[in-house]
Amino acid sequence: MSDTTIRRPIRWSSAQDTNVGMVREVNEDSILSSPDVQLWAVADGMGGYEAGNVASNMIVKTLDGITNKSSLNDMIDCVEDSLIDANHRILEYADIMLDGRTLGSTVVTLFIKGHVGTCLWAGDSRLYRYRNNELMQLSRDHSQVEELVQQGFLSPEEAESHPDSNVITRAIGANPDIYIDINVFSVQLGDTFLLCSDGLYNMVSKEEITSSIANLNVEDAVDELIQKALDNGANDNVSVILVKGEPDSFSPNQSQNSQGIA
Repeated sequence: MSDTTIRRPIRWSSAQDTNVGMVREVNEDSILSSPDVQLWAVADGMGGYEAGNVASNMIVKTLDGITNKSSLNDMIDCVEDSLIDANHRILEYADIMLDGRTLGSTVVTLFIKGHVGTCLWAGDSRLYRYRNNELMQLSRDHSQVEELVQQGFLSPEEAESHPDSNVITRAIGANPDIYIDINVFSVQLGDTFLLCSDGLYNMVSKEEITSSIANLNVEDAVDELIQKALDNGANDNVSVILVKGEPDSFSPNQSQNSQGIA
């Protein structure tokens, strides 16, 4: 792909859905799609009953208050500050309403400024990028099993079936101090980004995910991915957001969907 193609103006279209799955009674996932700001997020709550739903909703509502910023650094600071604020709000809620019971939520965010993408996350909700027929994970799980993989004690294949694969080491609302990881990367025309909770990637193989993204538009791919998780038993809530970069001509009659692109 030529540099001219990479630097062409890009319009980011997106589709999203969340499903309670086949086993859980309550959907504790929450999602945010804000294409005007070019900000997307998936939060996967935990705490049982409706407590996890409260936590994930607090995160999404806090992020939903973000407005477009003129610089990448300002946007990064704003997203990070919002997640830290959500952490305090969840802790306060747990202390007042739940007698200090622990609740929290993982979160993964994507925002795009010009030809730069940024992911901030805590926990094991994931961001992937599909480019040139390859699906690459851009976030790294904050989990006990992932730490064993990084230390060389487990292979990635062994990690997938490990009994502690759902034990996370970081979440918004779990501790007074929260550490947010960040990954900054280039984006280009034709890129497709997938944000999802573990209810998707634990139920649907990487090959199946890649096939859906490669062969369908974002709306149909979202529907197919969630249906595949349901067909495979969906023992957890399932949330999927797809964001695709398409040509933007900046014509005089350009639609409102293109606002906010640097």
